[in-house]
Amino acid sequence: MRIFETLADLQTLVGQPLGHSDWITVDQARVTAFAEATEDRQWIHVDPERAKAGPFGGPIAHGFLTLSLIPYFFETGFSVRESRMVLNYGLNKVRFTAPVPVGSRLRGAFKLLAMDEAAGGAVQLTVEVAIEAEGAAKPVCIAESLARHYR
Repeated sequence: MRIFETLADLQTLVGQPLGHSDWITVDQARVTAFAEATEDRQWIHVDPERAKAGPFGGPIAHGFLTLSLIPYFFETGFSVRESRMVLNYGLNKVRFTAPVPVGSRLRGAFKLLAMDEAAGGAVQLTVEVAIEAEGAAKPVCIAESLARHYR
């Protein structure tokens, strides 16, 4: 966990990496729970036996499950003590660049792309989140996350 005292401490880091989050395991129980919560029960995610004969040789996590882990990655990756509240403002771009086999360990790698003043005295951070799978050559997802930090 990288900790910054103030938002101003980030200003010189625009264009720079901010570090990594902790790892999290995407097991079948998590995938099944996500399928139930979203009504997305496609067999490639929830039927391990059938998925063995599929294109990935086993079940894979939903892309949106992978994306939904971004708040956890931020929580364990870096924080700004000055921020009394942080709101998810959305995403600019999202790409699912590789499948996530069930059982994979994932983490987020952060790069600060921009810092801008926003309404209500907030500072909006645009952060590239490259979601990495342990042992994989390339990220499984790359997203530009927008977060508003309130002082």
